[in-house]
Amino acid sequence: MRAASRAAGMLRFAARTHDARMKGTVILSHGLESGPNATKVSALARVAGVLGWRSVRPDYLDIDARKDPRAIDARIARVLANTPADGRVVFGGSSMGAFVSGFASLERQAAGLFLLALPLEIPGYWRRFSAGNQPVAIVHGWNDELCPVDAAIDFGRAHGATLHLVDDDHRLGRHVGFCAEMFHRFLAGLD
Repeated sequence: MRAASRAAGMLRFAARTHDARMKGTVILSHGLESGPNATKVSALARVAGVLGWRSVRPDYLDIDARKDPRAIDARIARVLANTPADGRVVFGGSSMGAFVSGFASLERQAAGLFLLALPLEIPGYWRRFSAGNQPVAIVHGWNDELCPVDAAIDFGRAHGATLHLVDDDHRLGRHVGFCAEMFHRFLAGLD
């Protein structure tokens, strides 16, 4: 019994020591009709880990199943419920995940905001996209069929964002590696 107790104590110490070395937490939000193990957020999570950031990928599948634009508020609440109260935080996401990340940054000070395929408006939702005051990077497809590239450019210009435009559609499927590379640069620039 004593050995088990001592082993549990060592594991708690190791976890605290590991967390103390972390640079912060990255909250990565998947898009609609996707999931927490989606290709893009998984690639970003790997980058975060390599650079010493803890990553959290909230699951919104139950919320998204409602297919109700008002459920966006529930998504924002879930982002915030998964965000630590202390320490540095970076919000990131793809499409609907990018949309809710911006709103989360209004509620919780963030070190940065990394947005993929950003929609500026969601039909039926009462608010236009907004974000807090932090460094912002956007990767957007020139041929995005759901979120007009001009709106992303206008938002990027108005907020002094780093904007990466690629020859791709809304899914950014041909640029997952590029998105991960830009996220690596973004996080490294926050040190």
